Amino acid sequence: MSTSAPRDHDTTERVERYERERIVERPAVTTPAASNVNVGPPTVATTSTVWTVTRVVTLLFTVLEVLLLIRFILKLMGANANQPLVSGLYQVTEPLVRPFQGIFPEPAGPPVLDLAALLAVVFFFLIAALVVALVRAITVARAE
Repeated sequence: MSTSAPRDHDTTERVERYERERIVERPAVTTPAASNVNVGPPTVATTSTVWTVTRVVTLLFTVLEVLLLIRFILKLMGANANQPLVSGLYQVTEPLVRPFQGIFPEPAGPPVLDLAALLAVVFFFLIAALVVALVRAITVARAE
């Protein structure tokens, strides 16, 4: 019987100490009745909006990059520029590639290496990443 008394005392002391440590008193905070400050974590609407914007931006830039890569492959393989599909693709992607033409000399020879298209792909990938990062940074800053 003498062995159970110290155990009960130890258990009771541990429970009391746990209860004392668990209770944390918080100071009373008074907030104005009409506050427009968002104090909590981002809401589902904010998260959904950020997700939607980033998905749309990613989709748009991915389509542009794929078109530019198809242009690069068609030029590399020497596709017939008089064929309507190829001609249409070249016309659509020309304004995207034009700022990058002339940065590097065009190599002469039968397989045309369209370096301007590759530079445009890299540029648009970096712009898409920047836009997505800015959208996330702005919305996270507002949510805090």
